[in-house]
Amino acid sequence: MNSMTGFGRAKLERESREYLIEIRSVNHKYADITIKAPRNLLYLEDKIRKAILNKISRGKIEVYVNYANYGLEGKNIIINKELAKKYIEELSALAEENNISSGLRATEISKMPDVLNVEIEDDASELIWTELSECLEKALNNFVEMRELEGEKIKQDLEKRLQNIAKNVDEISKLSTGLVDEYVVKLEERIKEILKVEVVDQTRLAQEIVIYSDKCSIEEEITRLKSHISQFEKLMLSKEACGKKIDFLVQEMNRETNTIGSKAGKLEITNLVIELKAELEDVREQIQNIE
Repeated sequence: MNSMTGFGRAKLERESREYLIEIRSVNHKYADITIKAPRNLLYLEDKIRKAILNKISRGKIEVYVNYANYGLEGKNIIINKELAKKYIEELSALAEENNISSGLRATEISKMPDVLNVEIEDDASELIWTELSECLEKALNNFVEMRELEGEKIKQDLEKRLQNIAKNVDEISKLSTGLVDEYVVKLEERIKEILKVEVVDQTRLAQEIVIYSDKCSIEEEITRLKSHISQFEKLMLSKEACGKKIDFLVQEMNRETNTIGSKAGKLEITNLVIELKAELEDVREQIQNIE
């Protein structure tokens, strides 16, 4: 069981090249990955995304990639001379129209957008990805490790809450066994009181008991709740992402609990249902953090 909240960082130095990668994530229904990298490394975005998706299935994930190359190996400097001439032409015209000195210098023109570009050779591109993927792997391992640690804490909390839920369900089950018998006694007393008779029509009484039994029976709901609890426990031991499945289970458990609350006419059961709903709400909030 992994949390969707995590952080991982790694740094790698090779000769004159330096890589720094940071990965952080928060809750999200799906896998939403944002990659922020230098322009000259944007061609690696798909590879970075695939590497992350191999280990992560859900979460809003932000990846920050920093790269610095202090050497000349694998670099080509490309000057867009046609674009530079156009800049000079337009700036000179502007200076002449406004009767000011242009004083243009080559260094100033080189700073204009898209005039001076550093191109990475194909062979160097492969080398950069090899080194970058090594750094990414370390950052991902740190990231996953933190998510696992957070997930273990959440799992421990959920186990305690699930024990409380199972205990409440057992209590409700015990209390529900005497509901019909209590109803029979109350019904007989009520009929005698209203009709002022000592003998009650047993046939009519039996019909009322059958109708009431059908309305107040919560055996099916109890059985389904216990089944959901068992599935919950198995999912917590799963090595796969289980957040969505557990979220669905909690919704079903809430539905069964609401049905029990509407059927049971006993104060003790109503109080237990309230406790059960409060516990399930806390579980639901925790589940939002699970991958």
